[in-house]
Amino acid sequence: MVSGARRRAVRDGDRQIDTAHLLHSLLESDPEVRTVFDVEPQFARLLGYLVQRSIGYGLRWQGSVEDSGAVPVVARAEGYSPLAAGAMEYARARADRRGGGPALGLDLLAAIVVDPEARAVEVLERAGVDARALLARIDRRLHRAV
Repeated sequence: MVSGARRRAVRDGDRQIDTAHLLHSLLESDPEVRTVFDVEPQFARLLGYLVQRSIGYGLRWQGSVEDSGAVPVVARAEGYSPLAAGAMEYARARADRRGGGPALGLDLLAAIVVDPEARAVEVLERAGVDARALLARIDRRLHRAV
């Protein structure tokens, strides 16, 4: 999943992987992540926004660093925006609270939608996805799996 996000960042001309790159890679690579979206048209619209990123939508993000300051970053990860690095750390912490094991795609999805300033949240909102409702669906699914 991370290699897909890295390829996207390079292709888009971005210096860092941000939360929108992570979101796009999760949607393409993890079938469990796709199950928490409400309806097919919403999912298709979301993918459309993400695909358009390199040809217009998202160009205003190029050359800027994604960092809202809301999520503390334990250690700056090379090649990641501060928000994306924080999301990766938060996903690991969520997995630990669930009993250990590797972080799941749903852990990372939850981690990237927690901060309303994340680029991924902006993309979700433009596609008509309520980030808070999405987080609640993720938590319900993960608690059922335990």
